[in-house]
Amino acid sequence: MLQTPAILFCDIDGLIPVRGKMAPGFDDDDPRRKLGHSHPFIAEGGCGVYLPEGYFHLRPPKTLRLGRFTCLPVVEPQPAAAEALEELSSETGVSAVALRSLSPRELAQNTGLPAAQAELMRHRDFDEIFFFAGAAEDEMDRFKTETAARSWQLRPRGVLWSLALGANLKQCVRDVSKLYTRALRSQPKIIGISRADEASELLSACDRGFVLVDSATRAEDPDNARERLAGRFREVELGSEDVWERIIDAVSSKS
Repeated sequence: MLQTPAILFCDIDGLIPVRGKMAPGFDDDDPRRKLGHSHPFIAEGGCGVYLPEGYFHLRPPKTLRLGRFTCLPVVEPQPAAAEALEELSSETGVSAVALRSLSPRELAQNTGLPAAQAELMRHRDFDEIFFFAGAAEDEMDRFKTETAARSWQLRPRGVLWSLALGANLKQCVRDVSKLYTRALRSQPKIIGISRADEASELLSACDRGFVLVDSATRAEDPDNARERLAGRFREVELGSEDVWERIIDAVSSKS
């Protein structure tokens, strides 16, 4: 990844494949792989920070070993969210089906992804991905209300949903920023990238930011959304193949 005197945070959870499609400009590629990204990243909606092996010479406190990464967890790892989903479903009477409970064929059918990619969605470290099975709108509202009452996070992921117990994207940004500050012995600028509908949590922890918008977003609110953005944030329109190149150019600029 391009080296700059800044830490770049990109919210890609909202861009994960949904029924076989990603947001325009991100098709057929993982943004981290496309950028040659080998740096720490935040995943699963602010559940934890993942550090490549040996990235920081000083080991952070309270870490988990997850595959090839050392993780700074913000929430309890699985099966905490899986058990919470079962509890919520039972207490509210709303049928919620976790992806991990599906057969490989059912998993591919419900995600619209090839079998190999669909299988990856089954394996989560912290949050639980699920869908409502035949739930009416009032039932879903009851489920959401009960989730909020417990201070758990329920986030839409296209036709799917994510349940996390105490996810905090802002806390993740703060935790990894402290590690960079200690390693660099200086305070770097914090830059965030997010979809318009998920920008507030991430960008509130950043010095600068980029809000990814599409033509539908502009059509729904052509002026007001842009007026609400602080001067340190900039809109970047999705839909073109060079979206990442334009962001990198902007990050590299001194403005």
